[in-house]
Amino acid sequence: MSCLGNVLWFVFGGFWQGLSWGLAGCLWCVTIVGIPIGLQCFKFAGLAFFPFGKTVRYGGGAVSMLANILWLILSGIPLAIAAALNGLLLCITIIGIPFGQQCFKIAKLALMPFGAEVAEI
Repeated sequence: MSCLGNVLWFVFGGFWQGLSWGLAGCLWCVTIVGIPIGLQCFKFAGLAFFPFGKTVRYGGGAVSMLANILWLILSGIPLAIAAALNGLLLCITIIGIPFGQQCFKIAKLALMPFGAEVAEI
């Protein structure tokens, strides 16, 4: 079932969310200091492309918190707003609710990606 969900997700909106994470990663990798942040973006682009069957576990410490604050100011807010708005639009219909839930998962991840890891269910 998650395979079918991932295919439908990719066709009807997941491509654009994954592309936005990839673009953010490319912009962060332009600077040498931003390469670790850009690599994190590329890791989460895979989740944005195919989120069904995966969960996000949050953790981390002080370094993760500092990176999340820097991320939130520079890139996190636009990605989170886009994912949340997409989720709201998808939740209008009953069929779109599972897809909207995936958008909200990605929006939460966009607010605090450092210290988070993606795991298979």
